[in-house]
Amino acid sequence: MRITKYEHACLVLTVADESIVLDPGSFFTPLEFPNVVAIVITHEHADHWTPEHLRRILEKNQDARIIAPQGVATAAGDEFEVEVVAAGDVVQAGAFKLEFFGGDHEVIHASIPGIDNLGVLVNDEFYYAGDSYAVPGVEVGTLAAPIGAPWLKIGDAMDYVLAVKPKRAFYTHDMTLSVAGKQLGVARLTWATEQGGGTFTELQPGETLDV
Repeated sequence: MRITKYEHACLVLTVADESIVLDPGSFFTPLEFPNVVAIVITHEHADHWTPEHLRRILEKNQDARIIAPQGVATAAGDEFEVEVVAAGDVVQAGAFKLEFFGGDHEVIHASIPGIDNLGVLVNDEFYYAGDSYAVPGVEVGTLAAPIGAPWLKIGDAMDYVLAVKPKRAFYTHDMTLSVAGKQLGVARLTWATEQGGGTFTELQPGETLDV
């Protein structure tokens, strides 16, 4: 499986000639993706999906499924057909087995209402928790670890990586950080990954990791 990182939280996973797109949000530079079998959205915030990006992807991939929690389906309204999933669900989309975990977005502030959020384990190898620290409780080969967000403290992100113990990790959710701030986070997440015997890779937009 090939993992390609794009801006902020957008990721594309490819097996043979099929792909899934994860969280194509507002910070993502629009691109044309071929052979997309599914678009997986972890939660309803705009930095993880926009109607414009969905339309653009679906224009080239009319049979692509949109898979997301109820909050996304509600926000999408009647324009998009969303397959609603919840924690514990397992869905097969082409070459991709998708298993969902968690259920709640991390708290930003008590004044901000909570929303749905799901982590997804892909092909029993790659795990991405969206805006949460949901630990899947299974072995994780490759982890997309959050590095910057209104809800994130780097110590909490480090504890999350320590709990998951991935063999490989890279950062995601990075557009809220300066270059200097990102490098501080990279150092901390690298340390946390190495404590479990894993390796950390600093992927830039468009760069890939084969697992």
